[in-house]
Amino acid sequence: MGRLEGKTALITGAAGAQGRVAALTFARQGARVALADINEERVRAVQAEVEAAGGQACAMGVDVTSEDSVKAMVAAALARFGSLNVLYNNAGINNGGPTEAERDVDVVRLPLEIWQRMLAVNLTGVFLCSKHAIPALIAAGGGSVINISSTAGILGSSLSGHTYSASKGGLNSLTRSMAAAYAKHQVRVNAICPGSLEPVMKFGIPRTPERQKMLEANYPIGRLGTEDDVVQLAVYLASDESSWTTGAIIPVDGGFTSTS
Repeated sequence: MGRLEGKTALITGAAGAQGRVAALTFARQGARVALADINEERVRAVQAEVEAAGGQACAMGVDVTSEDSVKAMVAAALARFGSLNVLYNNAGINNGGPTEAERDVDVVRLPLEIWQRMLAVNLTGVFLCSKHAIPALIAAGGGSVINISSTAGILGSSLSGHTYSASKGGLNSLTRSMAAAYAKHQVRVNAICPGSLEPVMKFGIPRTPERQKMLEANYPIGRLGTEDDVVQLAVYLASDESSWTTGAIIPVDGGFTSTS
């Protein structure tokens, strides 16, 4: 029996690298997975992968910044599977390119629209998904909310930029406050804070052996992380094994935050 047997998990950002790995891994562990992403074509391709491997899945397009879209997402997941036990808040964006990154490291020159868009997806999106999914978790007798944050939300990061760091720092605080509020309903809320994962090509900077060594030198464990490093922790947080774990902000970073 899988560690998530009998559970239904709603995964946002499921068409991205980590979302896809989460979908396949959760399904292998016995979960039914409702997959959502702003790119409906790509998320349906992930659904097909899950089903080809013998899992149960449904997929839908969603804009996590739209409350109507989020409502429809949760309703579709419940219509397909009848209940919800896990919300995996994985949808998020970063700076997206050299020009934005350069402006984002200087608050004085930071365009308001970049700030607003980042907070809308990375923070308001988690709020909306949680707002509409948590009642279903409570109705199921409790469950788990897993928020994908970042080490930038713990330390701040000039490389990641002001907007990204602020959005993830806010997400960490939201995680703690929701954990305190919903523990009485047996709803656990935790955040995973990854460091740099393979493959890394931030802001369009090409990967070279020298840059690879420079990145790896930041991590005491001697390597960059993988999507699987993150998802294996998420499986634990989604499972009944973590029934006494809530309000935790957990770095998955090869020791990076321990030395910073």
